[in-house]
Amino acid sequence: MRYVVRRTPSTGNVVRNFDSLFDSFWNNWGVPQTKSPSVDIWEDENAYVLEAELPGYSEKDIDVHVDKHVLKISSITEAEKEEKEETVSPNYLIRERYCSSFERSFTLPDGVDEDNIAGEFKNGILTLTIPKVPASQPKKIDVKLS
Repeated sequence: MRYVVRRTPSTGNVVRNFDSLFDSFWNNWGVPQTKSPSVDIWEDENAYVLEAELPGYSEKDIDVHVDKHVLKISSITEAEKEEKEETVSPNYLIRERYCSSFERSFTLPDGVDEDNIAGEFKNGILTLTIPKVPASQPKKIDVKLS
């Protein structure tokens, strides 16, 4: 098998077929592809919760940090390389799993406790719990009438 060609069912979309041909011809100019993970964010009374889908990543591949009210989630991974001198490197026909990286940034709202953000990574899902600072209630001053 000398050539491998990816085919998708024809939908009649000439522009998509042209883009596909152009992308496969130039092969991203050797630049790694960047894909952003999908996230869900919700809040309750006590905290904001962010869940990010990171299939194929391990806990050690992911970097999470907060700087100046900005939460950043990032990673750079490279495909495994064979470094044995005796074996001949494979002649790849298609290589799409070479390197991937991403970075997502989220501006944190006022009233969050940045020092107590908790994270958990399980089954390819990163869950960050961002606690809210209890709202300061106005202090009531009792005034006695005489």
